[in-house]
Amino acid sequence: MSQAIIAHLHQVNAHRDMAEKLGLIDKIHQIQAWQCERLLATHEDLARQQRYRLAMAFFVDELYGPKDFSQRDADLARVIPKLAKVLPDSAMQALDDALALNALSFDLDMQMAQQLDGAPLNRETYALAYRQVGRQADRQHQIDIIAHLGQQLADVVNIRGIGMLIKLARRPAKLAGLLTLHEFLQQGFAAFKALGDVHSFVDPVIRRERILMEQLLDPERDITKDNPLPHV
Repeated sequence: MSQAIIAHLHQVNAHRDMAEKLGLIDKIHQIQAWQCERLLATHEDLARQQRYRLAMAFFVDELYGPKDFSQRDADLARVIPKLAKVLPDSAMQALDDALALNALSFDLDMQMAQQLDGAPLNRETYALAYRQVGRQADRQHQIDIIAHLGQQLADVVNIRGIGMLIKLARRPAKLAGLLTLHEFLQQGFAAFKALGDVHSFVDPVIRRERILMEQLLDPERDITKDNPLPHV
């Protein structure tokens, strides 16, 4: 598991380096920010509910948005062998899912940025670029990772004593220069602990995202006239 996580870190770093060389970073950040707004619009009914609010914010802010994850990733690269010795398997699997999602999403966003090629980003241009990029298998895998991550986090919050372990780790993490990583773990735990029934949140998100992906990639659908994306 440690090697897989490190491989994801190397992958996303390679994508970032390539995006920097191609001058695409700003456009990628615009795409990520727009997609966060789209996610909130698509799942507005969930985002409005108090018990789902932290989980929605965690997905948008800590797993996907235009936030700079480089410090978190650097922290992980330093301590992943040690974490593997103290964290339960489900927590390590959740980290693996989060980083796999980050790497795949960045790769797809970089290709979206290339397709947009300087065009303004809006609902219409996004839909066309999404279809031009295609990669339906990767889009499906992206959604599958989210579903699996949700289940792993659900398992983590049910482990006896894990909340106290994370809480007590804050000071040592700060002294070791690992506060960014600790905050990521703590926020993920708090978000999914508040859910109660994880499937009541994750299942509707997965179902809607799959439908939206299929609609955007359906060759029989004229997305210039019948765009399934919400207005953001």
